[in-house]
Amino acid sequence: MAEYDRYLPNDLGRGDFKRRNTVLELLHLDGWLLFLLVLLMAFGSLVLYSASDGSDATLLRQLRNYGIATGALMVASQIRLDTYLRWSPLFYIGSLMLLVAVPVFGVGAKGAQRWLDVGIIRFQPSELMKLAMPLMVAWWFSRQGIPPRFWSLLGALGLVLLPAGLIVIQPDLGTSLLVAASGLFVVFMAGVSWWYIGGAVLLFIASAWPAWLFLLKDYQKQRILTLLDPESDKLGAGWNIIQSKTAIGSGGWSGKGWLAGTQSHLDFLPESQTDFIIAVLAEELGLRGVLLLVALYGLIIFRGFWISSTAQTGFGRLLASALTLTFFVYVFVNMGMVAGILPVVGVPLPLVSFGGTSIVTLMLGFGVLMAISSERRIIAQ
Repeated sequence: MAEYDRYLPNDLGRGDFKRRNTVLELLHLDGWLLFLLVLLMAFGSLVLYSASDGSDATLLRQLRNYGIATGALMVASQIRLDTYLRWSPLFYIGSLMLLVAVPVFGVGAKGAQRWLDVGIIRFQPSELMKLAMPLMVAWWFSRQGIPPRFWSLLGALGLVLLPAGLIVIQPDLGTSLLVAASGLFVVFMAGVSWWYIGGAVLLFIASAWPAWLFLLKDYQKQRILTLLDPESDKLGAGWNIIQSKTAIGSGGWSGKGWLAGTQSHLDFLPESQTDFIIAVLAEELGLRGVLLLVALYGLIIFRGFWISSTAQTGFGRLLASALTLTFFVYVFVNMGMVAGILPVVGVPLPLVSFGGTSIVTLMLGFGVLMAISSERRIIAQ
């Protein structure tokens, strides 16, 4: 019997058995997350087209926003995680300086001064802080170590409260709370003691009445009172909630049909393209349309937590968790606001409501998530 030589050809054994990277991996993109985001934006475009009474101009502007935001995601995903770690303080300081500039150089609208106009673009610096905040707090704990000690925790709280206070002055209490939440989520995920959390809850409860007396403005108090009893001012402060509930309830299970909603098309529903857009969805596509949207959001959140659980560094895990939890809070607050279980705070529905800066900021955050996911692959190779 002839003997057989067992060998590998010269062109094998040099990485040929190593799985070749896909195009998405070469571009540092998470395929599942990207697919879900594109699906959400496509679904949101259909809802917005109806909410704008079939306005081609509004839809084209939103598609432009999606295009710019997707480009921002692509850029953010190419940056290595250690680069984010190194530049986080500078990004935070820059965003903080922009917030300081708002009261001096800002542009006012609807009784608030929240925007900066640089000629070619008008944007809200507070939107940038939604990303700068978790980056900075995650950087802080990567330097101080986890679980955080008392002085490290105080430093983190200072980083959170300073920009939150500047946003309150604009005034924009809703955005301030969301920005603070994005930083506090990092604190929570860093493993802060439950004793500290319990103490913070007690402090919050104790400060509720003084805040009502001395800190909250009249319109903010009115929003809380309207939440408790919207029928007390049907044609005034309670109008938004009453009309949104009417739109949601009239849709039933299957809805009235796309472009066939009455509350939005007859202009009963306020802010139908932005804050209350989910009421348009509920009226036209019914509960099943809402459940489809919730399922999309749930899958995106699940993917974000999966990326967090597979991150290779403490900085990556803290950052991915905070970004995912912050996205969840945006969804929860908007839906709760429209359903009448939370005060109206002017929070758009992520990637569905019409917007510019908010969409770009959200997609930048998802780009950072993809950078964390691709870092896992790079280290593993």
